[in-house]
Amino acid sequence: MSRNRVLTGSRAMVEAIAQEMRVDPTVFVMGEDVGPYGGIFSSTTGLLDEFGEERVRDTPISETAFIGAGVGAAMAGMRPIVELMFVDFFGVCMDAIYNLAAKNTYFSGGNSKVPMVLMTATGGGYSDAGQHSQTLHATFAHLPGMKVVAPSNAYDAKGLMTSAIRDDAPVLYMFHKGLQGLAWMAAPEGASTEVPEDPYAIPFGEARVVREGGDVTIVAISMTVHHALAAAEALAKDGVDAEVIDLRSLVPLDREAVLASVRKTGRLVVADEDYRSFGLTAEIIASVAETDPGLLKSAPRRVACPDIPIPYSRPMERFALPDAEKIRAAVQQTLNRAVA
Repeated sequence: MSRNRVLTGSRAMVEAIAQEMRVDPTVFVMGEDVGPYGGIFSSTTGLLDEFGEERVRDTPISETAFIGAGVGAAMAGMRPIVELMFVDFFGVCMDAIYNLAAKNTYFSGGNSKVPMVLMTATGGGYSDAGQHSQTLHATFAHLPGMKVVAPSNAYDAKGLMTSAIRDDAPVLYMFHKGLQGLAWMAAPEGASTEVPEDPYAIPFGEARVVREGGDVTIVAISMTVHHALAAAEALAKDGVDAEVIDLRSLVPLDREAVLASVRKTGRLVVADEDYRSFGLTAEIIASVAETDPGLLKSAPRRVACPDIPIPYSRPMERFALPDAEKIRAAVQQTLNRAVA
């Protein structure tokens, strides 16, 4: 019988990986510091002790080499889970990600599968500056051939990881550092959740309504789900009933869930810790506008990072990153109200 416990995001991820490794000998993990260190964001803690160095492989600091090796292993019949320590490091290995992992199924006419999980840490909030604090959801969602997921809580972290490992396509699994439950980085209330002990999978392409409401739809991703919920609580005191949608899956994207909510509320705010221009916020708004712009009673709003490198200075970083107050202000704008 399954027993529910409260787990952090990192423990939920590790549990999903371990459960799949126990039943499928083709699953293995590799990346920088995934062995004895357990991943710098605790994404592989304890795996080395159970599965040994053959299946939990520390790699040299050469992302191009080990991500390329992961693609080859996947095409040869294995199911590698490869960690790119920070998503910001994608620049040195983009050829292996996009021209190999994402495209090889197409290039082979569907004859070759690439069942590879590329897991990577995203997000700011702890003064690690412009090369270690980006989110970049849209960068990868924009590239055909990969599936992209971004959990906001431990329950989804386990279920989405299980689905990612079992999928025959390459999956980019983007976890926010601030949702891992790390001792040195405070996580918002709600990031750690009850998680069933038995394995389970969450299908890709299914968003979740985490708070029902009738006045405005707030669509959020990863960390901004928690900001959106905090904003909704504040808005409730103003007499505004906000609905909050957690996308969870970026590719495939559950556009219908967004449309169904906007049909009910008539207003839309989209929040993401990625950059404002050319991002998922714009894509979601476009999905509504292209389908039926008449659904909207007022102009939609987006809350995202300004188009600048994430600052190192803590006050400047707070200025750049989305938060609950910025979401609340955007909602008030859609309601044509002044912000108190």
